Amino acid sequence: MHFDILQRPFQLSQSQIDFYRKNAFIKIKEVLTPEVVAHFNRVISAKVDKLNTQTKKLKDRDTYGKAFLQIFNLWTQDVQIKELMFSKRLAQLAADLMEVDGVRMYHDQALFKEGGGGITPWHADQYYWPLSTDRVITVWIPLQAVPSEMGPLEFAAGSQEILTGRDLSISDESENLIGEKLRVTDCPKISEPFDVGEVSFHSGWIFHRAGPNTTNQTRKVMTSIYMDKDMLLKKPENDGQINDWETWCPGVEIGKVIDSHLNPILFER
Repeated sequence: MHFDILQRPFQLSQSQIDFYRKNAFIKIKEVLTPEVVAHFNRVISAKVDKLNTQTKKLKDRDTYGKAFLQIFNLWTQDVQIKELMFSKRLAQLAADLMEVDGVRMYHDQALFKEGGGGITPWHADQYYWPLSTDRVITVWIPLQAVPSEMGPLEFAAGSQEILTGRDLSISDESENLIGEKLRVTDCPKISEPFDVGEVSFHSGWIFHRAGPNTTNQTRKVMTSIYMDKDMLLKKPENDGQINDWETWCPGVEIGKVIDSHLNPILFER
């Protein structure tokens, strides 16, 4: 099944671009239609069920494990999911918000927070990424409406300027230390429900978290991470970045453009 909307441009207003430039995140309504969301809910849910290797019960997992089931690079596993992840509409939005001439795929991941699942602690994604600049963006695509009780993303607006906490992985420690830092800064914390078809984009260094899923339904979200098409690989600074280099940028040399077979250009002006 093909959806024309995935290839159609989405016109941002100047105020939306300005909002992202200041706050390093934005939520945008009606990027996708309810029909598109329902279709990919079915397709991605089936693939996650097939590929999920988590066997521990929720109560027996650590904080990271309780936060979500996480399955990577589904675009390489399913042609329908690839159509969503390679959407020119999403890639163009990423390029417009980052104010770059084009974007590549970094990787995708399904994030399914099970009913009863715990918090996603405060963190910045780019801790894990061996990327030379902050021109990288995650699109967060709920596969159903996300009311407050399901644990929508919470952003600390403007926190991309804060250096404290950038060396922390997702953990109880990051929740406490970054949370404490944010309490003494003036970054507004924005946590709002998501409508069907609404998506968010956020930059690599903005601090964000999610509350617990207190419902008995799984909060199903698909994400894709897009980077500036000219992004260079930097020397990894932690084990997570070494893993990402080997996994998402295979064969790329330090200091060179990240252009492996897993990093195709998805939009270019």
